[in-house]
Amino acid sequence: MAKRQLNKQQQFRIKKVQEERAARAARKEKSVQAQAEAGELGPEQEGLIIAHYGQQLDVEALEGEHKGDVLRCFVRANIDSLVTGDRVVWRPGKNETGVIVARCERDNLLQRPDNFGAVKPVAANIDHIILVIAPEPEPHDNLIDRYLVASEITDIPAVILLNKTDLINDQNRAPIDALLARYAALGYEVVRTSAVQFDGGPSPEVEALVKDKTSAFVGQSGVGKSSIIQTLMPDEAIRVGAVSESTGKGVHTTTTAKLFHLPMGGDLIDSPGIREFGLWHMSPQEIEYGFREIRDVIGYCKFRNCRHMGDPGCAIDAAAEAGKLSPERLRSFHRILQDMAEQQSRGLKAN
Repeated sequence: MAKRQLNKQQQFRIKKVQEERAARAARKEKSVQAQAEAGELGPEQEGLIIAHYGQQLDVEALEGEHKGDVLRCFVRANIDSLVTGDRVVWRPGKNETGVIVARCERDNLLQRPDNFGAVKPVAANIDHIILVIAPEPEPHDNLIDRYLVASEITDIPAVILLNKTDLINDQNRAPIDALLARYAALGYEVVRTSAVQFDGGPSPEVEALVKDKTSAFVGQSGVGKSSIIQTLMPDEAIRVGAVSESTGKGVHTTTTAKLFHLPMGGDLIDSPGIREFGLWHMSPQEIEYGFREIRDVIGYCKFRNCRHMGDPGCAIDAAAEAGKLSPERLRSFHRILQDMAEQQSRGLKAN
């Protein structure tokens, strides 16, 4: 599916922003070159990006005299987008600063599109994605499925973590149990916990998930990601957000993806809260692949141009009728395809 189309005014604005960025990059590159020629940059060494702040990044030195230190670094102009979790080659400069000169090969990359369909990288070199949900705000299949599709396409395993189990009651227990059972039946690991029930320490379930792994916590705002991180790292100054009493929607508390080292071993990447996880940059074929139970029937529709939206002879509908695909997952699949089509249609009308 094509990216969302931009009108002429939006294209002009983006062009101006890109020109300004290019000019800043050129000035920065001249400054870096001048420092190198003056012998003000130290030897090349490996580092790990632990936070991203616009044009600057926090890099933890993995070797050399600065090993273990975190330095604010600039990036050479010829390096593509860097994200939290990237391993890089950098050179120390003056006043506890440095310059990133190369990016090491990635194991994987988690991405999401912005409002115009342009792909935005989120984090790299992740062992698994921990998708946090909670009884409040109410979890929905479609939002969960968007994260899982992104997980499947990037080949990063996903774990569904139900937080705030203390909020489960007679009214929400049955639907939550049914929702989690659907994903467990598909082979996804499902874990339950509550960040408030262990006297400020981590729950054994969460500790077992993150130990000796690089984990990325994702999920809509208000589900308690920051609270869970606080139980894992009580000394870290992480603001805990509250759920709006009037809307029930979460308040964003994290502004940039950040990597934390865990005392029990392993790393944790916390990403900004996302209420919607668009998949506009993906093709319908990728969406099909992102649903595990649909993969087996890809290519078996009666017509090669089947849209999988109630078309005659659709193999996906047949799988649903045979009980191999739940009604909830089928509705979610249809909604994602419909949302992609609507985004493309709005983009075309804007031009």
